[in-house]
Amino acid sequence: MKNINTKHIVLLLCASIIILGINLGSMPVNIMEARNFITAREMVQDGHWILTTLNGEPRYEKPPLPTWMTAFFGYLFGFHVVSILRISVVLVTILLVIYIYKFSLKLSISSQASFHNGLILLTSFYIYFAGRDNQWDIYCHSFMIVSIFYLWNIIRFRNATLKNAILGGIFLAFSILSKGPISLYALLLPFLISYGFTYKFNFKNKKSYKLLIIYLVIGLLGGISWSVYIHWMDSEHLNSMAKKETSRWINDYNSKSFFYYWSFFTQSGIWTISALLALIYPYMKNKVSNLKAYNFTLLWTVLSLFLLSIIPEKKVRYILPTLIPLALNTGFYIEYILNGVKNKLDNIFLKVNFGLVGLIGMAYPFIIFLGFGDTIYQQINWAIYSSMALFIVGISIIILLKKKFLYNAFYSLILLQCMVIVFVFPLAKSFLYNPNYKSVKELHRFTTNKMSLYDYKYMSPEIVWDYGDKIPPIDDKGIEKQLVLKNENYIGVLCFQKDTNYLINKLGGIYNVKKVSYIDLNTVSPQNKSYKDRLVRDFLIIYKKSY
Repeated sequence: MKNINTKHIVLLLCASIIILGINLGSMPVNIMEARNFITAREMVQDGHWILTTLNGEPRYEKPPLPTWMTAFFGYLFGFHVVSILRISVVLVTILLVIYIYKFSLKLSISSQASFHNGLILLTSFYIYFAGRDNQWDIYCHSFMIVSIFYLWNIIRFRNATLKNAILGGIFLAFSILSKGPISLYALLLPFLISYGFTYKFNFKNKKSYKLLIIYLVIGLLGGISWSVYIHWMDSEHLNSMAKKETSRWINDYNSKSFFYYWSFFTQSGIWTISALLALIYPYMKNKVSNLKAYNFTLLWTVLSLFLLSIIPEKKVRYILPTLIPLALNTGFYIEYILNGVKNKLDNIFLKVNFGLVGLIGMAYPFIIFLGFGDTIYQQINWAIYSSMALFIVGISIIILLKKKFLYNAFYSLILLQCMVIVFVFPLAKSFLYNPNYKSVKELHRFTTNKMSLYDYKYMSPEIVWDYGDKIPPIDDKGIEKQLVLKNENYIGVLCFQKDTNYLINKLGGIYNVKKVSYIDLNTVSPQNKSYKDRLVRDFLIIYKKSY
């Protein structure tokens, strides 16, 4: 059994490296990543490891552990290669995949089915998307799953050791240090409720009480240590941030309907139909190999969904923790069909479920060349490679399905997802194209040691990240101070295009104001719905007329 488990872990590691690590730098840096990267850069450059900053200003909205990990790789290899800065999030996501496999074994699920659970989680769309995007969410939930793994030993087994309390507490602290109490609410609380309903708590053993106390003390004290230190050193900024964040959760900021998340199973990508079927208790209750474990994962998933749904503020990425128990729950359906369908209805579901993915693979070459031929012509080689790979795997799924080689068909779904990462992701350059794109880095030829660069009234993290240094925000009074009180000869100012004429008219009587260039960090054309005006600026040089 141990050899089988080692084999499964090695295979999960190999699959994870492909799904999470290949073409890691293909997607642009988004606003959340930019904030993380800037803070990491300022940790290394300015030494702000504890009192964290963003563009030189205090930023305590997010705890620092993910940024510390990012800064470590930046310290070793520099901050110029995005794929290197994303290594830490890849490693944390791999940790999640491995511990979901290990936790599945704790649920008395077979080694083979547990291996499948790890693969299902890894290839769920929003899981691997978050695992390639260096934000805070995947860190706190990954660490929480590891903590829950050790907590399970404490509350489930009489012979639990001190090691479980220490490691569980450490990873609980890591989770809190990654995104505060978010995972406590979205993963740990529904886990505990589900466990209580399904397995019942039994603390007759005094040793379990002691281990649980050690677990909580290490986890909670370690988790709040950073916040306590910040409260002691900079309580004014911390309190201001806390009020702002709290109001977002309970008021109308990004407020959505209670049912906003209820299509959450679609975020599992190729497992959408399987995930939906696995959630239907009347359909599944007589099909699962372990009804108690199924009840537990189903309740864990539903409670996580419910708890997130009652919070007014909602964003798609907030549903991430629910997808973790969902993968375990989906595994029960996959285990059932791989052991051979028993009736006509199950056979229909199977063909729709797996067959649809195979048909998409077969249709890909026609879609890419007939629908996007003009877009991809500069990357025609990648288009050919990806078409061949997806078509071959797609038709293999259909053939294997027809011959009822269900295990091979399942693994072909995983292979198809790998082919998407390896061959389709490079084509992103063809679709992420803006003819007006101009990097902020080009402004370095203007901004010498004699001229400072400012951003008029607003700071976009992506712009600061791309520039490679701080760009302080400035207003009308600030411009006057820089040119008069600080006696600077000239300054560079980034401003929205709508503010360019205003600044020229307002300051033109006193200073020379010239539009020299512009920047546009959008990776899509202005006609695209995803085009963001906040990533576009005019670049002005303002200087004294006597100069």
